[in-house]
Amino acid sequence: MSQASPSLKELERESTRRPLCVDLDGTLVKSDTLMDSLLLLLRSRPHTALMFPLWLLRGKAALKAEVTSRVSLDVRHLPYNRSLVEFLEAERGDGRKIHLATGADRQLAERIADHLSLFDGVLASDGKTNMTGGNKLEGLRQTFGEHGYDYIGNANPDIPLLEHAGTAMVANPVFPLRARLRVRGITVEREFDDRAAPAKAFLKAIRLHQWAKNILIFVPMLLAHVLRAETLALAAIAFISFSLGASSTYILNDLLDLEADRRHPRKRLRPFAAGDLSVGMGAAIAIASLGGAIAIASVFLPASFMVWLLLYLVTTLSYSLYLKRIVLVDVILLSGLYTLRLLAGAAAAKVDISPWLAAFSLFLFLSLAMVKRFSELENIRARGQTLANGRGYLLADIEQLRSFGTASGYASVVVFSFYIGMRDTATLYRHPIRLWLITPLMILWLSRVWLLASRGELDEDPVIFAVTDRMSLLIGAAVMVIAVLAAS
Repeated sequence: MSQASPSLKELERESTRRPLCVDLDGTLVKSDTLMDSLLLLLRSRPHTALMFPLWLLRGKAALKAEVTSRVSLDVRHLPYNRSLVEFLEAERGDGRKIHLATGADRQLAERIADHLSLFDGVLASDGKTNMTGGNKLEGLRQTFGEHGYDYIGNANPDIPLLEHAGTAMVANPVFPLRARLRVRGITVEREFDDRAAPAKAFLKAIRLHQWAKNILIFVPMLLAHVLRAETLALAAIAFISFSLGASSTYILNDLLDLEADRRHPRKRLRPFAAGDLSVGMGAAIAIASLGGAIAIASVFLPASFMVWLLLYLVTTLSYSLYLKRIVLVDVILLSGLYTLRLLAGAAAAKVDISPWLAAFSLFLFLSLAMVKRFSELENIRARGQTLANGRGYLLADIEQLRSFGTASGYASVVVFSFYIGMRDTATLYRHPIRLWLITPLMILWLSRVWLLASRGELDEDPVIFAVTDRMSLLIGAAVMVIAVLAAS
């Protein structure tokens, strides 16, 4: 049965329908592919940073070409604007011609176009001409002539293109763009918004929930039974300073791990991996957080606290850049970072840290670092995935990590048991014998953590698990009650 021929009106409408041109960075993709590529290059070949100024002297198009030739972004996992992609698929289904018009280098643009299979043509930078602003406008005019085009953009460089477009549309527009479009009288026909609320993205970026780890700063003061108002105030200030410093390192780590995070089922939702915050914004937040941490420490806290804070920052930076890829060194460093929090807290409160506390914390936090790596591997094995995180571990290492981790955890219980019988303990607690009630609770909690990890039911961060799990909170409350009864 033959189909009815299209009417003359339908043919006329189809012949006069303007092609749709779509910007890439910030529009089709929520991130900036040049910044993503630069970070990937810094991650894989840090020495090439010395070449950036030389490439830039030849122009921004040359910089893009040099970077693109050295790294290959994973275009499958870029943070695409989902609502825009759905619109383009519908338009493509209706037979509309769609073109990718971007300032990104042509090699990358064509790879993205091939992956999405939505575009009839690509207009991009070629190593000599940077296809943005006026250059892009001229390119579109030459390509489409008097018939014109419709355009979708997101930022100020897109203003001349939106102004000359038959229909102007925007996707995740930056704030200044809205005001400038109103001033120029440019009507936006449609908007494609696909991003988290800025405040929510900011709080996720600084990892506010991770600040719970820095409660360890109060532990030396509490265990030394020094509860003066001045000491408590110093510990609170130290908590804020340390937390701000830690947030700056979290952001740096997220920026360097963009590619790996986008392949991860959970980490792909982090603000920078998801494109909810730009790399530039991340750098600004990290610098501000670091500056605030150092300023607070230098004004209000002892110089010894600053020493531990700087050591923490340097160690974390080294971990993020390289050391986390060395088997076993990574978990030892992670456990050491927890102990640094205790040392920083002791310095801030001007109390001595017990060698028993230092030994206990090393064994306990080594066990928690091991369970974090163990749960990562166990979850990967359960999902039937392959390892791609660059940590250096193998799925065959799971049982050995379980052995290392459980042994270290129970060693911390042994250290605590020896501490109960020391003379120093009798000077701090009127009834130190009551502290023995804590040991079965410690064994219960550690055994439960490792059991849940073995079942694949543990979040990959055991410390965050501890402050959100009801059973863990009940055990923690019981330990505090016992400690108070032992002291009174």
